[in-house]
Amino acid sequence: MTVWINGTLVPDEEARVSVFDHGLVTGDGVFETVKVTRGVPFALSRHLARLGRSAAGIGLTPPDLEQIRAGALAVAQSPGRPDLARMRITVTGGIAPLGSERGGGPLTMIVAIGEMHAPAPWCDVVTVPWPRNEHGALSGLKTTSYAENVRALAYASDRGGSEAIFANTAGNLCEGTGTNVFIVSEGRLLTPPLSSGCLAGVTRGLVIEWAGAAEQDVPLEALAGADEAFLTGTTRDVQPIRRVNGQALPDVPGPITRKAAEVFAMRAAESADPS
Repeated sequence: MTVWINGTLVPDEEARVSVFDHGLVTGDGVFETVKVTRGVPFALSRHLARLGRSAAGIGLTPPDLEQIRAGALAVAQSPGRPDLARMRITVTGGIAPLGSERGGGPLTMIVAIGEMHAPAPWCDVVTVPWPRNEHGALSGLKTTSYAENVRALAYASDRGGSEAIFANTAGNLCEGTGTNVFIVSEGRLLTPPLSSGCLAGVTRGLVIEWAGAAEQDVPLEALAGADEAFLTGTTRDVQPIRRVNGQALPDVPGPITRKAAEVFAMRAAESADPS
């Protein structure tokens, strides 16, 4: 398949990044994952806007988002790409010394694509013992520093879960490793606010707009006690939660979850790039 690197399209077997790239050496970079269906990226404008916000948040030179958009469209429409694909847009600090300081040269910009499988009809989640720091320098930013997520997902997998769920330092529900969390409590659809430290997920934002969810702090324990719950994310859309730490939720999927999923699917089908 085709990969776009710094303005050039190359076959994937020829794609190369320097061993001195700051993204490799220190995780100094930001990224987006975009769903591509039959060559059409979904919500690309929202993803690029968040990429720009994340880059600004870690102090990177502003990337050329229109150049990246052109690269993303070229990769999405390239021969050999799957009908349902996962596109990864990555921007790093570029070549730098072998340390934390940046090199001051041009950014490294990459767009790659690979197969994506349709999400399972439900998922089991496990809460993890490490809190998200809602006051940290990377809070709410989508960076390539993902070791914490890798560790948490392995912890969840060892306990029968397919996603790990974090609280924040206040003990409130925050997010998953690559997902946002919604719960239904007393008939209300709720999701943690951005002040909780969670990522401003693209799917999260659309579900809030289209399904009328309220942003509200809730304790982590509210997840296991919810009437219904679901995850949102680029590779999951709206995915019901079946069990929390092995405990079954009462209604999977419940009526509010089903309605949110139906509304999301309908509205997403109406526009590939909702404003």
